[in-house]
Amino acid sequence: MHMKYRLAIFDFDGTLADSFPFFIRVFNQLAAQHGFKKVDLDLVPTYRQYNARQIMEQVGMPAWKLPFVVKSFTSLMKQNAASISLFEHIDDLLLHLANNGVTLAIVSSNSYDNVSQILGPENTKLISQFECGMSMFGKAARIQKVLRKTDIPCHEAIYIGDQAADLEAARKEQVAFGAVSWGYETIESLRAHFPEEAFDCVSAIRRIA
Repeated sequence: MHMKYRLAIFDFDGTLADSFPFFIRVFNQLAAQHGFKKVDLDLVPTYRQYNARQIMEQVGMPAWKLPFVVKSFTSLMKQNAASISLFEHIDDLLLHLANNGVTLAIVSSNSYDNVSQILGPENTKLISQFECGMSMFGKAARIQKVLRKTDIPCHEAIYIGDQAADLEAARKEQVAFGAVSWGYETIESLRAHFPEEAFDCVSAIRRIA
């Protein structure tokens, strides 16, 4: 029996939006621009087993550069938003959860402009709260803000994401974490942290409602 949640907070990139191919396409451009190591594209499957901090170590990117790199990535995505789509069945999923009384929120280091454009107007209307544009490691404070604004206790909320940083943020706020198997990090690397839920396909998330 799976717990039913009143609040589902979603990460965006790699969870709702299929932006990993775009991320890989621009990674070496960002590396040249910000002075860290380019990656051999054949090694991408290996990189998916690393968390964000490990990747930063591998490519020699100091933590202080991260906000600048994220900013560049966000603006490149803005120029290419039309070429990035949601994963299949996300529309149906969001509608299903909303129709079943689950409050929906998005906490993402991407910008609100990108998130809402890629979601499209119909999906954007279903989301009651957006917390966008923070550092990848600043998500805990934003999760807390969503809990406060929706007035839903942490034990009735779940944060659904694709990276160890998302899981750490959820743990900090005592919110359940749902790991997805189609994101930037592999499901095996996320399972190692014992997420409360693991989803092998988009429609599997329907069970939380």
